[in-house]
Amino acid sequence: MAQLFSIHPDNPQPRLIRQAATIVRSGGLIVYPTDSCYALGCHLGDKTALERMRTIRGVGEGHQFTVVCRDLSEAGVYARFDDRQFRVLKSTTPGSYTFILHATREVPRRLQHARRKTIGLRIPDHKVVRALLSELGEPLLSTTLIMPGEKEALGDAQEIRGRLEHQVDLIIDSGLCGTEPTTVVNLTGETPVITRAGRGSVAPFALTA
Repeated sequence: MAQLFSIHPDNPQPRLIRQAATIVRSGGLIVYPTDSCYALGCHLGDKTALERMRTIRGVGEGHQFTVVCRDLSEAGVYARFDDRQFRVLKSTTPGSYTFILHATREVPRRLQHARRKTIGLRIPDHKVVRALLSELGEPLLSTTLIMPGEKEALGDAQEIRGRLEHQVDLIIDSGLCGTEPTTVVNLTGETPVITRAGRGSVAPFALTA
């Protein structure tokens, strides 16, 4: 049965953040809040937790998960970006965006798009997950918490507990989150391409979805 931590959204309790990080390092699968909606997360290298995420989401091998980082310095370990791409990232992170970028050799092949060798990368603007990432000292592997057959993400931790308390190890309750996932921006081409319009505004890219 999942543990439930009530963590303040603006002043995360360090003791609970440390305990959450320990659960992740130990192979746990967690539900955590972001600046768009609740998400599932686990240690980047944990194959078992990855398969548990696939089962909950009802997705197959082709589903691309997201590497959630603290900042651009950490992101640069896992994704390749040139000066143009860096300027885009710097002006829009942290924020409610997932960026598609070419992966570096640090990213396990199973986490890359099979043909394009790309990854999804995210730098969220939420104090709880930022505190957790800081405590971990490394990224989370993550996916939006959208249940099979549903269109919206789950935004209430108590509802999540009722539905997933036997499938995850920890639920971090930081109050109501939104139900709209991130805006997904593909930066691998000459110009940014919006592949999913979501919580993040498309205005910074001078594009329409």
